[in-house]
Amino acid sequence: MCKDPRNDQELVSEFLKGNEDTLQELIVRHERKIFTSIYLLVKDRDLANDIFQETFIKVIKTLRSGNYNEEGKFLSWILRISHNLVIDHFRSLKRMPMVYDTDEYSVFDTIQLEDKNIEDKMIADQIQSTVRALIEQLPYDQREVVIMRHFANMSFKEIADATGVSINTSLGRMRYALINLRKLIHEKQLVISM
Repeated sequence: MCKDPRNDQELVSEFLKGNEDTLQELIVRHERKIFTSIYLLVKDRDLANDIFQETFIKVIKTLRSGNYNEEGKFLSWILRISHNLVIDHFRSLKRMPMVYDTDEYSVFDTIQLEDKNIEDKMIADQIQSTVRALIEQLPYDQREVVIMRHFANMSFKEIADATGVSINTSLGRMRYALINLRKLIHEKQLVISM
């Protein structure tokens, strides 16, 4: 599919005028970032697909109802919707998500390591396991920012928009996450380097 040169606002405007194809372009344009942000929080591909689809059903309903206010923040708006749906899912289960691996995926699979030898790989695996365990110990809001920033490659502005907080709050959460990770490393007398 050829990338449409129109910006998000123009595509939304065309969709509202009845051009259904523009919605497909918007989905294709943003699906990777949206799906990744959902998946990194729920850790289940099928559930992430369901929430991704639910997100766009809500987007379509909101656009068609005329309740969308164009402020040049289409992606942030969708990320906020998907984030709220993830929160709703975990509220319905009466628990918040934990950062952990499934048989299907690890957030650390995205880290590329040189495979120099078996010893280096074993050390790298141990470091990943240790960091993963440390991240699991962070409070939810700090863990969420770490995941969105480092594993979904979201900017602090996108994180702020997706979580409904200010940029300063998302920066503060990252700062506290790093402080807490350093404390945990110090308390456990860990050495995390290769």
